Amino acid sequence: MPVNGRRSAPWLALSVLALGLFMTLLDLTIVNVAIPSIVDDLHSSLDQILWVLNGYSLVYAVLLITSGRLGDIFGPRNMFAAGIVVFTLASAFSGLAQDPLQLILARGAQGLGAAMLAPQGLPIMLSIFPPERRGGVFAIYGSLAGLAVLLGPVLGGFIVTHFGWRWIFYVNLPVGLLTFALAFLFVPDLRPGRRHRLDFTGVVLATAGLLAVVFGLIEGQRYAWGTVWSWITIPEIIGAGVLTLAVFLLIQWRRQDREPLLPFAVFKDRNFTLMSLVLLAMGFAILGVFLPMTLYFQSVLGLSAFAAGLAIAPQPLAMILLSGPAAALAARYAKYILIVGLTLFAIGVAYIAWTAQVTSNRWSFIPGLVIAGVGMAGIWTPVFSLATRDLQPRLAGVASGVVNTIQELGGVIGSAAIGALLQNQLATDLHTRAVSYSTQLPGQVRGPFVDGFSQAAKAGLQVGRGQTGTSVSLPAGIPIQIAQQIQHVAHLVFTQAFVDAMRPTMALAIAVILVAAVGSFAARNRGRGDQAQSVLESAQAPASVA
Repeated sequence: MPVNGRRSAPWLALSVLALGLFMTLLDLTIVNVAIPSIVDDLHSSLDQILWVLNGYSLVYAVLLITSGRLGDIFGPRNMFAAGIVVFTLASAFSGLAQDPLQLILARGAQGLGAAMLAPQGLPIMLSIFPPERRGGVFAIYGSLAGLAVLLGPVLGGFIVTHFGWRWIFYVNLPVGLLTFALAFLFVPDLRPGRRHRLDFTGVVLATAGLLAVVFGLIEGQRYAWGTVWSWITIPEIIGAGVLTLAVFLLIQWRRQDREPLLPFAVFKDRNFTLMSLVLLAMGFAILGVFLPMTLYFQSVLGLSAFAAGLAIAPQPLAMILLSGPAAALAARYAKYILIVGLTLFAIGVAYIAWTAQVTSNRWSFIPGLVIAGVGMAGIWTPVFSLATRDLQPRLAGVASGVVNTIQELGGVIGSAAIGALLQNQLATDLHTRAVSYSTQLPGQVRGPFVDGFSQAAKAGLQVGRGQTGTSVSLPAGIPIQIAQQIQHVAHLVFTQAFVDAMRPTMALAIAVILVAAVGSFAARNRGRGDQAQSVLESAQAPASVA
């Protein structure tokens, strides 16, 4: 029947869009578990690896709103398909990379492809699904994030362990080709009803400002927070980035009547503004938790990539299992479910940070991971429910781009800030531990041993599986027994220093989560429409008899 055919078409289109989105979400998490293998193979330092992560996230975050505007101009289906092409080709180049710079550039191109396709789903879904079915549609989209978080470390660990890290990128090739073909078969080609313009000045200013800030945070420790080139220093680079972003906001304010890159109208709604800040905090905190944890499981506990993925799996598994009940409760108690969820997530992370020791067992983290997963189950649905409850329909598309952008910016800033703090703390703790443990070594090698760790930050900290954090220069003719003793002590120094350094970084993430929880008290639990209906029902109800 034709009617049935029409009814099935939207779900086929949703499946294609979901497949493309899932591929990009999976790539955000699947790379984390491969970091130590990439470090070992490409001889990358920690700050270079952070750029492998940020090369994707930064481009993705900066261009989300821009690509959403391009979707208005050229049609969302066409932008989606173009994004798939760019993402798939960039995946191939990522797998072929022979040095850290090539991988960073290819990951940036992946971020471009992801930014092109990610914002196109919402306008298509709003066009092909009636309002009464959109809740289920957005629930499917939301569950994809949890599934990607679950499958990323496990699937990534399996691929890295059995096939090598390059295959985490090659696996995108057949999926990308399939998605591209299905997009033209099942996704409708919607055309804009009016002409739109692109704010090129806004794009340039936002990109330049963010690049300067993030570069300064990532490279600060490497340059001892001093001079980078000639008279240019790290603080000056960060300051220039902040100033550029301030100019960006000023110009956006003056262009609010001419389709700016960032429309301020969406921030007039209190819930939307508060939930955007919660998403910013979550983007920051997730990187602050899982970046040091991934390195800890492999570099300190010595787990394989696959075993590390399985060790983290209880957290996303608990999130997926409890997302349904949390979503049902969020229909009436969104604000309170969100506050409880953020608090539980912070408690789970605190348990993990408290439990982490050089001699810890992977199973000892399960309670903390489960508590954090239960907390995250109570975060995502309430956040989006509260954020969109009172938004005007004409702002829905722009609001989606803004929310996604803010969340990704949180991840970028979090990765840079956490990486800077981790490097700074690790450099300090390496020196302290090296001085302490050097007493176990013969006198003639103590000086070079301590100097090697003290200079580790300037040379680029090494954090791959089995690394000691630095290469210790030894005098010629050292007996093999003493050399082995030095390597053993060097490993003790690195592992203990890393554990000491990861706790402050996770404490920063916990603090950000708790600030978001406190801020959520200011949200309206009921929408303006619900409140108006409540007042009307109260006025119409008969007076109670005393």
